[in-house]
Amino acid sequence: MCDERKSLALKLYEINAFKFGDFKMKTGINSPVYFDLRVIVSYPHVMKNVADLIASHIKEHQLTAKHICGVPYTALPLATLVSVHQGTPMLLRRKEAKDYGTKKLIEGLFSAGDTCLIVEDVVTSGSSVLETVRDLEKEGIIVEYAVVVVDREQGAVANIIKHNVRIHSLFTLSFLLKTLNEAGKIKSDTVDAVAKYIAASQISSDVSLQNLQQNVPTDFSRTKLSFEKRATLTKSDVAKKLFNLMSSKKTNLCLAADLTKAEEILNIADICGPYICVLKTHVDIIDDFNDAFIKNLRLLAEKHNFLLMEDRKFADIGNTVSLQYGKGIYKIADWADLVTAHTLTGRSILQGLKAGFKDSTADVQKRGVFLLAELSNSGNLIDAKYLEAVNKIATEGADIDFIAGIVCQSAKCFNFPGLVQLTPGVKIDDSADQLGQQYQTPENVVKERGADIGVVGRGIIQAKTAQKAAALYRDRLWAAYTDRIALEK
Repeated sequence: MCDERKSLALKLYEINAFKFGDFKMKTGINSPVYFDLRVIVSYPHVMKNVADLIASHIKEHQLTAKHICGVPYTALPLATLVSVHQGTPMLLRRKEAKDYGTKKLIEGLFSAGDTCLIVEDVVTSGSSVLETVRDLEKEGIIVEYAVVVVDREQGAVANIIKHNVRIHSLFTLSFLLKTLNEAGKIKSDTVDAVAKYIAASQISSDVSLQNLQQNVPTDFSRTKLSFEKRATLTKSDVAKKLFNLMSSKKTNLCLAADLTKAEEILNIADICGPYICVLKTHVDIIDDFNDAFIKNLRLLAEKHNFLLMEDRKFADIGNTVSLQYGKGIYKIADWADLVTAHTLTGRSILQGLKAGFKDSTADVQKRGVFLLAELSNSGNLIDAKYLEAVNKIATEGADIDFIAGIVCQSAKCFNFPGLVQLTPGVKIDDSADQLGQQYQTPENVVKERGADIGVVGRGIIQAKTAQKAAALYRDRLWAAYTDRIALEK
């Protein structure tokens, strides 16, 4: 059973059912770890494994009850599978009563005096379980047991037992951390930081959450963490490579080489290569694009140790995107370490990009995408709902290992530290051009806006001496980053 639990714990981590960062919880306090078991509905085999473990736990510990009730909404599919597995009748609890018909909160066939076992995904304070207990007891139903997938070890067990309900868990947060550490997925300092958080954030019915919030350590805010630390938390191999590259080379400067001649781009790449971590291109504006240009550009990237990003901003249906990425005269999948994409078409944009590797010689694990969440020009139409959707796509689903980062203008755009924030529109002269582009200083984008990488184009390309300009931007962006993590410690 222990090996089976460990295997499932690793699988849940792989599908991003739990992640590390700085997350606002239902209780109002911030947490360095967040569980989102809703994603398991997209992985039927994982959902079945979880439900089978719940059923086995119920049988092993002889947790007898006439009914099963899942806490809405995440636990409902798990309770359903357990009900079918055991042949135990299920009850449905609504979050709010209907204003028509029977107006019942509890649906199903039951009688006063019946017993019911509650299934829940995650417990912190235990409030959701207790709300379900309350509604069941109003109907005369007796609740003795609750089985949860994850106990965050923050007081739920003690809070729930006060109401004569015994809680059983498949996983504790400590067990998950130990399992991930032993498997090499997280470092010991991550385990220690979360343990410190657990100790400082015990929640009981008589604790003031306001006072608790003041004492909870927030070690996992992504802007507080070093690039080395964040390299251990990412799910993307390319993001890990980029974090480590920036750390070892001591640069978080991306050069936007928006030039129209191949030779000009190669020259600026060679001159500025020692100072940058990423070179960003728009190959469709190059008048004399050819295979020799790409070969020479790759050689320069290896010589100076920087990654290549093609700022294609893919935004079409999956099939078209796969062709744009892997076919045509540019064959972007063959040479660009990173690309950019909108999420207007939803998750299919990622599936389309991955399909572009069908005839490519490149390894998809060595490639990554930056999703566009915000733009730097005035008057753009992106809103809060779109930002929320981008964040969801970037941190959930089967393609998260392909997502290296987010292109945005605000530290609040996302909180998962395993993603890289790329912010364009950096210029020491923080003005605007005549076409709506708005500029920010290196210090502003890094310290105030949360950028990990600042993108500079005309500030370097149009400088009298590109090399000196690149060195200056590199120094100021890096100093802003080191100041940011030093001030937060």
